Amino acid sequence: MTVLDRIGAGHHDMIEWRRHLHAHPELAFQEVATAAFVANRLAAFGIEVHRGLAGTGVVGVLRQGQSRRSIGLRADMDALAMTEHNSFAHASQHPGRMHGCGHDGHTVMLLGAARYLAETRNFDGTVYLIFQPAEEGAGGARVMIEQGLFDHFPCDAVFGMHNWPQLPLGTFGVRAGPVMAAADQFEILVTGKGGHGAMPHLGIDPIVVAAHIITAAQTLVSRGVDPVDTAAVSVTMIEGGTTFNVIPDSVTLSGTVRSFRPATQERLQRGLCRIAESIAAAFGATARVDYRRGSPATVNSATEADFAASVAARVVGDVNVRRDAEPSMGAEDFAFMLECRPGCYVWLGQGGGPSSCMLHNPHYDFQDQILPIGASYWALLAESALPRGD
Repeated sequence: MTVLDRIGAGHHDMIEWRRHLHAHPELAFQEVATAAFVANRLAAFGIEVHRGLAGTGVVGVLRQGQSRRSIGLRADMDALAMTEHNSFAHASQHPGRMHGCGHDGHTVMLLGAARYLAETRNFDGTVYLIFQPAEEGAGGARVMIEQGLFDHFPCDAVFGMHNWPQLPLGTFGVRAGPVMAAADQFEILVTGKGGHGAMPHLGIDPIVVAAHIITAAQTLVSRGVDPVDTAAVSVTMIEGGTTFNVIPDSVTLSGTVRSFRPATQERLQRGLCRIAESIAAAFGATARVDYRRGSPATVNSATEADFAASVAARVVGDVNVRRDAEPSMGAEDFAFMLECRPGCYVWLGQGGGPSSCMLHNPHYDFQDQILPIGASYWALLAESALPRGD
């Protein structure tokens, strides 16, 4: 394993930074203290700092030499709206807010690389250090782009990284093509005719209608998606009724649709609307579908995926880089950046330790052991993408 000496020497600092951020999590577009923490350290490293994109976004700019080439390295900063169940000293001090996805570690790994790159200047070109707010479903990457991210900071390619408890500690997972799914949300309001639970024939029961919609929606994937493709349609919330003997007027179903291909995404949206409206009509009820597109699929470009894998191999050895990592049906709004620029999103394994439970678990914690590994990957990625001519 090749952890750069300067980065390894700063491991204690990175642990301290990471645990501070973990104890003080902030939600989407509210990362005021986190953004100040990042900006202050970048400035202390002698890095040009820009603030304000998407409200709390921070971009550090490092220029060296004469080359016009550039690279963007992105880390997310926001926490989740959940209560932490850990009892260690750096646990969240704010009930209802938790770094349950490791964005505290992502922020610090990029800060560690920023310090190294500012000190060594062993590259020729421009490195854009992108600290993004609001990754957790709020579209922070999209907002940064809409507000001019790539107009002001025109990266030739952009790269992202996420810790992954399902991979062994110190390994990397990467692949060309789709790696994370598009994430859509839906809400279906089923309206019938309420009445007495003992006299259902006098009403139109929206609960029965909703049950048929839920069952039929399962065929959208099993009978509507090419078996060599993959997708998921999940009803995750049902709201309706107030007591045991009253049939309600309406029921609301909510859930998510995940897919990798735009054509599949379109087919599932049309199919869900068709099934809900047709089944409701068959029972004499109505269904109104509110379908909202979220992050698109995260799709790595082939050249950049191969490049990222080769850099990762320099850090952890080729045997510890999985170049055909299985895609995940989870979503990632770094996808918006990959729609604008070629690039690659990799997973850094942190499994096998005491906190190796999956992401978004109240007992989760980022593995501090991988901080110098991730920082070294970022630094070598920049140096390799922007090699010095001498």
